[in-house]
Amino acid sequence: MPGCREAAVEVHRPTPLAPMPSAPVVPVQPGTIPAVTSIVLPDGRVVTGYTLEPAKPEPVAAKPPVSRAAVNIALGGIGFGAVCGGLFLLTAFITALTALITQLITLAAVIFGGWVAVQVFSASGHRGGNTFNIRKAVFKRNHFHG
Repeated sequence: MPGCREAAVEVHRPTPLAPMPSAPVVPVQPGTIPAVTSIVLPDGRVVTGYTLEPAKPEPVAAKPPVSRAAVNIALGGIGFGAVCGGLFLLTAFITALTALITQLITLAAVIFGGWVAVQVFSASGHRGGNTFNIRKAVFKRNHFHG
């Protein structure tokens, strides 16, 4: 190609490292030679191999005993939380009961006041007792004259 320059290509080759001296490998012989087992499959083939013992889990180390102080602190915290929750529920119950009683008293006052108003302002349809029409009453010098 015209106008292109050829760049010099430099090739890098890795240099091998010197082998590190290692400890000689010592073959370890098993304490006992495992037994060889042969199994005949349903199709007639025979499989031969060593029997393996199932892996046994490591024994669980005994847990250290929990100190008596730690147990007392934990139980005390649980008891404190239960008492606080109980007191909160008690105060909430008392507040709700107070509101209910207040509403019942107000309802009774409204009903009784309405009954009184009906008795006072109703026309005297029946004769008897102390029924009177308040519009016809006369007040003279702070005395009631019916």
